[in-house]
Amino acid sequence: MSRTSLPFRFLLPAIMLAAPAFAADAYKIDAVHSEVGFKVRHLVSRTSGRFTKFEGTIQLDEKNMANSSVVVSIAVASINTDNASRDNHLKSPDFFDAEKFPTITFKSTEVKEVSKGQLLVTGDFTMHGVTKRITLPIASLGGIATPFKDFRAGFEGSLKVNRQDYGVKWNKTLEAGGAMLSDDVDISLAIEAVKQVPEAKK
Repeated sequence: MSRTSLPFRFLLPAIMLAAPAFAADAYKIDAVHSEVGFKVRHLVSRTSGRFTKFEGTIQLDEKNMANSSVVVSIAVASINTDNASRDNHLKSPDFFDAEKFPTITFKSTEVKEVSKGQLLVTGDFTMHGVTKRITLPIASLGGIATPFKDFRAGFEGSLKVNRQDYGVKWNKTLEAGGAMLSDDVDISLAIEAVKQVPEAKK
């Protein structure tokens, strides 16, 4: 048999090796149209806040979500609860110690699609100098071509973390019993990300 008449079953592995792997699309988080918020119990109500400065990139492979990834960095000093005195206290060593630990970061290690549009994103979450492996349930809201001549994708998610696990321990014991603040903090994410176009294709 000549080399030029090899059966297809022998040629297929070579073709597969030569073909480039499907590349994930790169997205950049649009902080202007996104929100990183939180809520914590204060006495008998819940106080909310947000971080106004953050950035991140998403590698999105819609054909195989396991190839996707995300990296996010949040500026601790951008915390905003609409009260300057409280914000300054939160930035102090009593809480986040923004001068010593200026960023909160998340870097994914695994992305699973558990059902259509529903993801579990596992990764390393670092806050107040402590890193722990967490899993975020994320809803992928799909994408759309916009009037701004770009393509955007949306994501939403929420999770609960115990601030004591990260060394954020300040609290006050109440005379009536219990504590002023809860240890559990609810975090909410609303993300809009812009697909990045390679320079050669612009």
